[in-house]
Amino acid sequence: MGIHEPLEPLKRADLPPRTAPFWRLAGPGAVLVGLSIGAGEIVIWPRMVAQHGGGMIWAAGVGVFLQMWINFEVGRWTIATGETVYTGYCRVWRGFALFFIAFNILGWLAPGWGRTSGLALKALLVGPDGWGSDTTWTVLTFFAVAALLFGPKKIYRSVEWSIEALVVIITASLLVLAFAVGTLSALGEMASGLVNFGYKPPGMTVKELFIAIVFAGAGGTANLFYTFYLRDKHIGMGALVPSLVNPLRGKVEAVPSTGYRFPDTPENRTAFRSWWQYVVSDQMLFFWGLNSITILLFIFGSLAVLHPRGIVPSQGTLIWDMASLLGEVWGPAGRTLFLVVGVATLFSTQLTLVDGVSRSIADIVYTNYVGAKKRPLAWWYLVVASVWMVVGCGITYVMEKRGVSELGFLFNAAYMGGFAMAVYTPLTLYMNHRLLPKCARPGPICTLMLIVASILYIGFAAACLYWEVMG
Repeated sequence: MGIHEPLEPLKRADLPPRTAPFWRLAGPGAVLVGLSIGAGEIVIWPRMVAQHGGGMIWAAGVGVFLQMWINFEVGRWTIATGETVYTGYCRVWRGFALFFIAFNILGWLAPGWGRTSGLALKALLVGPDGWGSDTTWTVLTFFAVAALLFGPKKIYRSVEWSIEALVVIITASLLVLAFAVGTLSALGEMASGLVNFGYKPPGMTVKELFIAIVFAGAGGTANLFYTFYLRDKHIGMGALVPSLVNPLRGKVEAVPSTGYRFPDTPENRTAFRSWWQYVVSDQMLFFWGLNSITILLFIFGSLAVLHPRGIVPSQGTLIWDMASLLGEVWGPAGRTLFLVVGVATLFSTQLTLVDGVSRSIADIVYTNYVGAKKRPLAWWYLVVASVWMVVGCGITYVMEKRGVSELGFLFNAAYMGGFAMAVYTPLTLYMNHRLLPKCARPGPICTLMLIVASILYIGFAAACLYWEVMG
């Protein structure tokens, strides 16, 4: 007997019609934005721009744009079947279960975001040299994550409301800062860099450019978390799947591990087109639109404040360094406001990563491995999230004692995530063409964009492997 639980075929069911307007269903895309405007936007991209200038900003635009099309296809599978994309991947090959568990662990276990979030909170409240170690403040942020995940009854609702509030704070604060410190020369350099396609600054490696593109947006397996947000919001076939309930607060319902396939009828085709339009609007407005605005605002600030002085923020005190420089330009109010942005941005990433990774691993184990269904999905989520946070605190302690900066872990997470994207981008396209009803399959434009994204991620991954081996 093998270790894999047999996957049931997709059950026949009609696709529930969409009856609510877009704004009543909004949320999944906004949560993904909360994840996207994390360390890539506030740490990696401003630091790269401070070091190399604005000539490569085109890579940020390309990264966000291509990830939008990936998210379209992740959403397509979930609204059409009610399954997570991980289950769809395992319908192609059962070995993908272990593969995606490994990539979630390798990509996200080292708590670079948690430590950076703790450092930002420490800098805001007591200063970088104030009371408490890095580990102490990181533990405090993980306690806050645990309270938001396991305090309310509905996990997704708590995450959605928290992230939406943080995104509002971040966007409003960035706009104030941009007007306060921005210059016309910085604006011109940013505009020039956006259309400077293909430019790579001298001294920048292929690996660094790969990381920059991956972390413009969610990146890595984080794009796949969209599948859970759609299900818990009851979008499309997700309406037939119970939401994930906090096992410490509410009665746990049995969650089906497999989904549905709708017959090709005029009613179902109409319903699918309506849900598909929702996914397109959700991603274009929130992920592409809002994410593009926030990453450009972070870049704009770096071009206006850091790059003209030739200052590249140091590791370990990166958020404080950027805030201090802003304070020199705009005074204490500017410094404090940027620290607020730093805490909100990094904590939103920390919260959604713990939630998304825990959902991913719990879903893969529950769906694919023999004996896993003896425990409910919510129990697996609780165990994974709890272990994840405890291990994260332990790794932070070891990192601090050995003098290891959080920045290296952030870059490595993006690097590993890029290899995951080189696998799941073409896999998602294949799965949607092969396993969905004909009327729900990707059209020519979506197919073309996923092929372009696949070529880019596979090409960079191959180049990086060659560079690692031969360089």
